[in-house]
Amino acid sequence: MNLEHSQPLEYSTKQNDLNIFGFWIFLGAEIMLFATLFTSYFVLENRTGSGPAGSEIFEITPVLIETLLLLTSSFVIGLGIHAMRLGKTKAMISFFAITLLLGLGFLSFEIFEFVHYVHVGAGIQTSAFTASLLTTLGTHGAHVTFGLFWGTAIILQVKKRGLTPETANKSFIFSLYWHFLDVVWIFIFSFIYLKGMM
Repeated sequence: MNLEHSQPLEYSTKQNDLNIFGFWIFLGAEIMLFATLFTSYFVLENRTGSGPAGSEIFEITPVLIETLLLLTSSFVIGLGIHAMRLGKTKAMISFFAITLLLGLGFLSFEIFEFVHYVHVGAGIQTSAFTASLLTTLGTHGAHVTFGLFWGTAIILQVKKRGLTPETANKSFIFSLYWHFLDVVWIFIFSFIYLKGMM
């Protein structure tokens, strides 16, 4: 009886294994970056000076929409990787494109949110609280923006070259990055927004 199982395409070469392992190390560094931002935020969240507190500026509706968009995008990219493993290139590209559209929607709401904060007097120079808040949100938003460009490049490569060990590896690594952004957002949603609204 043959118990040998074929590996997914993204793990099919030694180099691919090393790339994925290396990316996990990179994500470890990213975790440290966001851990530092969260720590700074928690130290400074009550230092509002003459500016507003979180309970005065946070609005639940845009935050819920942002959360829904990002959680959905994480689910959709999972479908994209599943389609990739089944060798369904068109379905994979479609799921990746939907992921990026949802990410773009998220980013649009976040930009709107930033404009709202500045409009109500919660700019980056208003207080230690607003500085740490906008730095944390902005860093996450910058990562999403980078992800939109990266994901677009992945789609173009898969369209041009098809599903190869190399393009599958890049696609899988991108999906890890996107899931990571989703996990960070869950922490932002739970410990910045929900806590700040109480």
